Amino acid sequence: MKSFIASFCVLTTVFAAITAVSCSKPKLTNETAPASFRVNLDTTKGPVIVQITRASAPLGVDRFYNMVKAKFLDGARFFRVVPGFVVQFGLAGDPAMTSAWDVPIQDDPVLMSNRRGTLTFATKGPNTRTTQLFINLGNNQRLDAQHFSAFGTVVSGMEYVDQIYAADGQNPQQDLIEQQGNSYLDKTFPHLDYIKTARIMPDN
Repeated sequence: MKSFIASFCVLTTVFAAITAVSCSKPKLTNETAPASFRVNLDTTKGPVIVQITRASAPLGVDRFYNMVKAKFLDGARFFRVVPGFVVQFGLAGDPAMTSAWDVPIQDDPVLMSNRRGTLTFATKGPNTRTTQLFINLGNNQRLDAQHFSAFGTVVSGMEYVDQIYAADGQNPQQDLIEQQGNSYLDKTFPHLDYIKTARIMPDN
């Protein structure tokens, strides 16, 4: 009888552990975003406020809105900085989170130009947007013809974006960030700036 009870307890413990892991696994969500809203990217350089308009790129805005609500960007490093061009981010500190959200969305028509201070999803070709984003550091209208759909504008804190650590340039390896998350970046590129928290701001 004692052996049976012990075995039952072990099975119960194992089941509980499996359930906990399953419940804690990051999940992709797809709520429809509001028509307009602001997001506070609280970076290590200072707060960056982005105004988002859903009509500019509905599919992209919905993805970004859900990423922010899921706290996907909390701790995300600015892993690619090309002065005068872009500062790129959007790979989660937790590789499990990056993997869960690695689901491409369809392209949006380009309705907002890639001017300085605009926020845009990175893409590897048609219909390949997932989570990587960039802020335009310069007027990059040439990206419009390549189907990069801007959807937001930095309305406060662009001076902090300009100060983001750039000495590592494009050296961080994106595949290793996807596989290892911040453990790779903290060890190999410890000076990168990052987003402490990203939060949707309350309506005024």
